[in-house]
Amino acid sequence: MKKKYICFCLLFVFVWELKSQEYGLNIKTLNYEELKPILNRQDDKIYVINFWATWCIPCVKELPAFERLREEYNDRNVEVILVSLDLSSQKDNVVIPFLKRKRIKSPVFIFNDSNEQIWIEDISKDWTGSIPSTLIYNKKQRIFYERTFSYKKLNEVLQAFVN
Repeated sequence: MKKKYICFCLLFVFVWELKSQEYGLNIKTLNYEELKPILNRQDDKIYVINFWATWCIPCVKELPAFERLREEYNDRNVEVILVSLDLSSQKDNVVIPFLKRKRIKSPVFIFNDSNEQIWIEDISKDWTGSIPSTLIYNKKQRIFYERTFSYKKLNEVLQAFVN
């Protein structure tokens, strides 16, 4: 009986881990020094970096547009990355359950750095710090948007990088 219980527990943990990976739930908490290289890659990809939070209604409203973009451009050298500004202490109780409910598959990082006077201006001189905000870049150009996106508008903006 004890062996069956142990096997059941191991199976449960294994399935849980698979489900977590399926929805991108192996999320890391990063400070700015750890996030900065992600914001400045110089390869052949186009990066769409969305700054958002679970408590931000406009952010939550636009997340499906970013997920759709990820799905439709997955084989076209476009990478969507979601950077959550939720508190890192809310990772297990708020962020991960939210990502599961919304079936988010894009890579997600929780950003935890209290020195916003440095990183906000470093990410974009035009950023006031409000969210949702999105950085789209490749090795040739970089544009920062402090606004909400529909899929149609996000797709239009991306075309300037794809073409």
